[in-house]
Amino acid sequence: MSITGDARFWDRSSRKYAMGAIADQAGYERTLDRIRALLGPGDRVLELGCGTGTTALRLAGDVQDYLATDISAGMIAIANEKHAAGPIPNLVFRMATVEQLTPDAAQFNAVLGFNYLHLVRDLPGTLRRIHALLAAEGLFISKTPCVGDMNPLIRLALLPAMRAIGKAPHAGVFRAADLSQHISAAGFDVLATENHATEGNDNRPYIVARKRT
Repeated sequence: MSITGDARFWDRSSRKYAMGAIADQAGYERTLDRIRALLGPGDRVLELGCGTGTTALRLAGDVQDYLATDISAGMIAIANEKHAAGPIPNLVFRMATVEQLTPDAAQFNAVLGFNYLHLVRDLPGTLRRIHALLAAEGLFISKTPCVGDMNPLIRLALLPAMRAIGKAPHAGVFRAADLSQHISAAGFDVLATENHATEGNDNRPYIVARKRT
């Protein structure tokens, strides 16, 4: 499946995805609280892989500007529907990939990526692009499934079989330790790695990294 195929997958899945409940609401709220503690009212924030906009709508009111992007037109359409029902003036939803965003003089103070990094096809390239989009000492905050730490049956049999029949998008296989190394190699200092699951470990480390100067 290509990037275009991945986008079509998420377009087809967008309405069903929007109706799904957050599996660990308490863990999600903890993540939001930790993010808010790191963001300030003057910050310009970029969210990659925003899906249907749930997180953007929760965080945008606390910062100066918030741009939320996703590869899927279907996801962005739903996000805009939600936004229309409760407008936040400084929030913009846009269909885009990280490669389509151009660094400029007013760079972002924070880039957020939730359930995102395992879906990109070039992890080192994506991280370098995020680094370029950040202002000096800007923060990259992520919470991403590390498929390499999951049950071998999932990563070796189930996921490949589902991708082969178009029932799953691309998913990169890496461990949490590998992810931290990739982030560091892209020019970041990892400041924190936490587990926000309320029960056990859901293999989605919350990572805060600062752009190295």
